[in-house]
Amino acid sequence: MSYTVSTSHCWYNDQRIIVRMYFLEGVPFTFDELPDGHLYDRSLIEEANKNQSLEVDDVYAGSNYLILEQAHPCFDDIPIKNPKILPEDLIPYFTKEDLLG
Repeated sequence: MSYTVSTSHCWYNDQRIIVRMYFLEGVPFTFDELPDGHLYDRSLIEEANKNQSLEVDDVYAGSNYLILEQAHPCFDDIPIKNPKILPEDLIPYFTKEDLLG
């Protein structure tokens, strides 16, 4: 079985910032902060408004669940259908075949 990673721009931390959230089969597990000034980007705000708003506890709970299930992409060697979508700091852990396939 392979897992699918997805991303979306979401409001985060009591809707103070927008982040690029990473999900494994719908479970949030990490995020990337966006550059300063992102709150002036109207299209980004509109996209975030369409998506679920998440809090620190949501990401903590999702990440903890994946760790307990030994299925966290940051810590466990699991098959991922689309590893190119993972955060940049995880890409070096995949082979060229994984990234091209």
